[in-house]
Amino acid sequence: MDTFSTIPIFTAVVELGSFSEASRKLGITKSAVSKRISTLETHLGAKLIQRTTRKLSLTEAGEQYYSYIHRAKSLVNEGEDAISSLQGSPKGHLKVSVPMVFGELHIAPLLSEFLRLYPDIKLNLSMDDKVVDLVKDGLDMTLRIGALSDSNLVARKLSPCHSVLCASPRYLEKYGTPTAINDLKQHNCLYYSYFRSGIEWTFYGPSGLERIKPEGNIQVNNSNVLKQLMLDDVGICQMPLFLVEHEIGNGTLIPILEQYRLPEHGIYAVYPERTFMPAKLKVFLDYLEQKLSDKSQIW
Repeated sequence: MDTFSTIPIFTAVVELGSFSEASRKLGITKSAVSKRISTLETHLGAKLIQRTTRKLSLTEAGEQYYSYIHRAKSLVNEGEDAISSLQGSPKGHLKVSVPMVFGELHIAPLLSEFLRLYPDIKLNLSMDDKVVDLVKDGLDMTLRIGALSDSNLVARKLSPCHSVLCASPRYLEKYGTPTAINDLKQHNCLYYSYFRSGIEWTFYGPSGLERIKPEGNIQVNNSNVLKQLMLDDVGICQMPLFLVEHEIGNGTLIPILEQYRLPEHGIYAVYPERTFMPAKLKVFLDYLEQKLSDKSQIW
């Protein structure tokens, strides 16, 4: 059998954890995926994947086989990256994921210039506030904002990200302006569902570290919606400066508890570790870092 043509099918099933997801990614039928895996198992004389009604799992033989396949796949990628680095002009498909609101506000306006500079790069950009899996989704890079978990990925900081606690003037006129952390217990605190630092808000003040669990009548997984709720006088929210710098500047949102400092996070480009970075990824990273550096002191 043609073992090499089956390797991408096997790795897709393992990494996506589903015959159906693998078939969608590869553009072939689910039955074709299943048949090729069965043929591979017959050829090797070993069961590789344990199938149940709920999930797939690798057998001991499957785990060992996949470890070799994964290393071979990495070598192939490194070979492609090495050749790409020798090319005079960056080219090829570049698949990137960025957070929804940050992408709309600060990445989308940069894309037309980037594509004019590098017309041979075909950019596939997805916008989603969920934390994506680079390997599973076949991404070259993702932008992440906030605290990063430990992983075998590479993180390159593009800009700091400061946050501010704020509310509209009308809300503060009606309900009063908090002067201490405990005062927030008497206010409607709006909460971002994908907040990666846990369920508490953390502050550094005159007495040291203080934490409070925000209580309010709404949680939303989109920070633009939270900003609109504040502008509609609904409550108080912790927001990144890259989202509310304009409203803070014109007074439609007012910073509160400024004697306290919120944790500083970062805006990171995250990508798999490689011996040779593809030229298409390098120029995109350098371009973003250059453009976002103008905002570093503000954010």
